[in-house]
Amino acid sequence: MYESFYKLSAKPFALSPDPRFFFGSRTHKRAMSYLRYGLTQGEGFIVITGDVGAGKTILVRTLFAGLAKENIIAAQLVTTHLDADEMLKLVAASFGLAHEGLSKASLLKNLETFLITRTREGKRVLLVIDEAQNLPRRAIEELRMLSNYELAGKILLQSFLLGQAEFRNHLQDPEMEQLRQRVIAAYHLTPLDSEETKGYIEHRLRLVNWERNPDFTAAAYDAIHQYSRGIPRRINQICDRLLLYGYLEELRELDRKDVVTVADELEEEVAHLEPRPAASPRTNEADPRKPQPAEWRGQPENRRAGDVAHEPGSEIRAGDDDSAEAGEGKRKGKGTRKRKEHEVTTGAAPSVEDIDLVTGKVDDFAGRLEAVERKLGVLDEAVHAQQDRLRIRSELEEQLTALEERTNALESALRRQQDRLRSALLTEEDPSLN
Repeated sequence: MYESFYKLSAKPFALSPDPRFFFGSRTHKRAMSYLRYGLTQGEGFIVITGDVGAGKTILVRTLFAGLAKENIIAAQLVTTHLDADEMLKLVAASFGLAHEGLSKASLLKNLETFLITRTREGKRVLLVIDEAQNLPRRAIEELRMLSNYELAGKILLQSFLLGQAEFRNHLQDPEMEQLRQRVIAAYHLTPLDSEETKGYIEHRLRLVNWERNPDFTAAAYDAIHQYSRGIPRRINQICDRLLLYGYLEELRELDRKDVVTVADELEEEVAHLEPRPAASPRTNEADPRKPQPAEWRGQPENRRAGDVAHEPGSEIRAGDDDSAEAGEGKRKGKGTRKRKEHEVTTGAAPSVEDIDLVTGKVDDFAGRLEAVERKLGVLDEAVHAQQDRLRIRSELEEQLTALEERTNALESALRRQQDRLRSALLTEEDPSLN
């Protein structure tokens, strides 16, 4: 849609993690260094934590994209609240191993055999666990036990644990001491600062042949950073909607007021997901929904302190009088409006905390859905494999039947030959029988 309007070769802000769009911010470069170091060790656990949407998954995918695929067997699974036995089944399924109806002992034996076989073939086996903060202690303990498998002193399985910030707290539990001793590299991803946010946006745009159409003002970059708090996935959400808004409004330059409009729309959409009690109409006081500028790198966030009120007239919504645009000298696109006008309600919009909560729920649901899809894929492969086995068995049974018939025919021919030989011998001994 907006790609053709702005002459972009693809969507620059898709939400799916794509290594081609990896941006080496200060925090992501450092995390990548930790990952590469851990990978060279060939053992233990590598832990990467960060807020929802901080870039954990794309970090690992970018790492794997640079590895020799013929020597690597990597499986990734997104965990929900699994118990220990379910975790083992999911690990087995992720490597394409049989798992349904098997006992724990059988699962462990199959996994050990698989790991030994792959290691003898000169391959490295890597397991990536996403949303690790959802794992109960017993499930984590099972993962730790898998890391005990060795062959000639070489560890057979290396694991990457990706989780949200609370996973760091889980690791500090005294009962996690044995796992902590197996962690050889750990890093926490922090948000992008304002300059990195601008660099991130332009980096992704340049990859799709952006030629500063649309152009972003400095105020627009600042507003995107303010609303996204430097979280890459939130930047993607805002910028993707911003480009759509620019296309609908036929804008060639995007300013702060456009970012504000888009951010408000996104918040209102979240409000419809989780309705909140109506509040009094807005006044000229600072809007409590707006997050403070992201100066909180690595520190606890106080989202209510220091909120800044919007500049008068900075918000322009669909349905406003077109005369509001008359004084804009930097607006380059003045085409007819394509957007449908929406009714603006006075109900209280959700806070940033609400957006985080809903985003977390959506991510969790997406993770569960991905796990279910992966299980269905494994089951589908198992069904096809079973069908192949049944077909082969049928063919073998047909061949066996044919062999039995051939054997019976040969036995009959042999008996006839024996009878003829016996008759010939008797004739030689007693010619009178001829």
